Amino acid sequence: MQKIENRLTVYFDEPFWVGIYERVLDGELEVSKITFGAEPKDYEVLAFLMERHGELRFSPPVDVSVKEVKNLNPKRMQRSLRRHRDAGMGTKSQQALAAQREEQKAGRKERRRDLREERKRQQFLIKQEKKKQRHRGR
Repeated sequence: MQKIENRLTVYFDEPFWVGIYERVLDGELEVSKITFGAEPKDYEVLAFLMERHGELRFSPPVDVSVKEVKNLNPKRMQRSLRRHRDAGMGTKSQQALAAQREEQKAGRKERRRDLREERKRQQFLIKQEKKKQRHRGR
């Protein structure tokens, strides 16, 4: 049986209101970032999701491992969190968004390279044609 979880977090990220839509499908997390303008009302967020859910671009799936939570001493937990904060980028959602940005960046880079090569090829063909025109009368 397929297990699906959805979560939407809306927060203020100067100067816009941003929503992070997380979707967990069978233990794999996918994330999409939604930028709202002004502070959205609850019904506006719901309407947005109902109308544009199909248009959302999700990040590549990231495995989600659920750890069993033990009751820890509050000071020990605080120490542990402080230690892990410096370890790297935060939540799985943030890591998934970073992966999506890198994927889009690579795609843009490849498209630009293809366009550049196509332009060079076109210019080369134009030069060859001009060269043929100059030597045609001889």
